Amino acid sequence: MFGIDRQVYYRKIKRRASKENKARQVILMVDAIREIMPRIGARKLYYLLLDKLQLMKIGRDKFFDILRANHLLIQPKRKYHVTTNSHHRFRKYQNQLLDLEISRPEQVWVSDITYIGKRDNPCYLSLVTDAYSKKIMGYNVADNMNTESILKALKMALCNRNNKNLPLIHHSDRGIQYCAKEYQKQLNKNQITCSMTQNSDPYENAVAERVNGILKQEFTIDKYSQKVEIMKKLVKEAINIYNEIRPHYSNYMLTPNQMHSQNLIKMRTYKTKNSSKHEFTTV
Repeated sequence: MFGIDRQVYYRKIKRRASKENKARQVILMVDAIREIMPRIGARKLYYLLLDKLQLMKIGRDKFFDILRANHLLIQPKRKYHVTTNSHHRFRKYQNQLLDLEISRPEQVWVSDITYIGKRDNPCYLSLVTDAYSKKIMGYNVADNMNTESILKALKMALCNRNNKNLPLIHHSDRGIQYCAKEYQKQLNKNQITCSMTQNSDPYENAVAERVNGILKQEFTIDKYSQKVEIMKKLVKEAINIYNEIRPHYSNYMLTPNQMHSQNLIKMRTYKTKNSSKHEFTTV
């Protein structure tokens, strides 16, 4: 009556039901991963689910289509809080990373302080990250930005350091905490070379800025308004997942721990937007 063969009609219904069933399975797998990594991106999800998706004969584009149709694609958030006070009397150091090729773990550590609290419960997270592997070596959560609080992150990183006989550069902004005598004394004691940004350009400390963004955007550690003790537990859980489970695009989809355990893979780098400046190693 409608000019359509009966077999074609029922085949179409069966095909639609099969596609809907596959989509439901994909959504369940995505939800399971996002229980521990709430805002992990689609590319990393595809990498983690690749074996299962291949068995279901679902390619990358189809996978993205399923996420898009179910509003599961992640939109990045943009927040910025100034935590750097570079107007102080302490000595500032030169940038040692210009034209430096990073080729192994624990060759360069980058440090930064980021705001993760709310107005009623202010909290600050101090991080020390390995520039090669993107592994968070040390961290500390406090309700202040005192040098003592920042030193705790450095001391944790030193405890986790493996290659103590190889040269190491510590890179940070020109904040008063990193220039303070107590912090510099700890670096000198462990024979670590100090390096600092020269301008307010975030590309000069891009690895640290990117790791801050991952913890805030994907693990949403800045959405809570809790006391410091609870924030420490939340941050510890997020960093463990980041170091051990989450694949990192700059590590060719290896986790930071996997990348940190070898030195044969060449570090992935990107150019800055302004080509007239020196190119800094970034994520």
